[in-house]
Amino acid sequence: MARKTQRAVAAGEKNRASEDIPSDGAEEPQKLMVNGQEWVLEGVDPDMPLLWAIRDMAGLTGTKFGCGQAFCGVCTVHVDGTPVRSCSFPVSAAAGRKVTTIEGVSGLVARAVQGAWTRNSVPQCGYCQSGQIMSAIALLSENVRPSPEEIETAMSGNLCRCGTYPRIKAAIAEASSVLANGVRHG
Repeated sequence: MARKTQRAVAAGEKNRASEDIPSDGAEEPQKLMVNGQEWVLEGVDPDMPLLWAIRDMAGLTGTKFGCGQAFCGVCTVHVDGTPVRSCSFPVSAAAGRKVTTIEGVSGLVARAVQGAWTRNSVPQCGYCQSGQIMSAIALLSENVRPSPEEIETAMSGNLCRCGTYPRIKAAIAEASSVLANGVRHG
């Protein structure tokens, strides 16, 4: 019986290993655009969580595994700019869409959030921070002046075992002010 390959191949690379393996009815390759780079995932189940494609196949380990049930927000990434829980988001649903992980965030909003995170000493253990930052960037990309209630609502799906919620909220409020008023820090 032929084995299925489960490897990611950056676009443009030739995957000779898969050429040597006869087809056993495996699923069509899944093509993902992650942080601006196209990846072709061969031999993967289309229902496989996007998280595992990002971490194990593309080698981007900034996105963490938490609960595996989309409750904690640790695995948050952006798909076409919208925050999703990658532990429960099928890789097939991401095919042909723009996936952004913590390693790929950039731009004014990302810089404002990351700077505020640092100035407010938000991380404690740091495990949840990539998901927290991804949710904060999504919020401020849609609404540069969120109310405290809107911040609370947007971040409610992100858990922090260390309880840094006051610092998270303060950092988002500061990033909002930076973006709304054009304030520059350090």
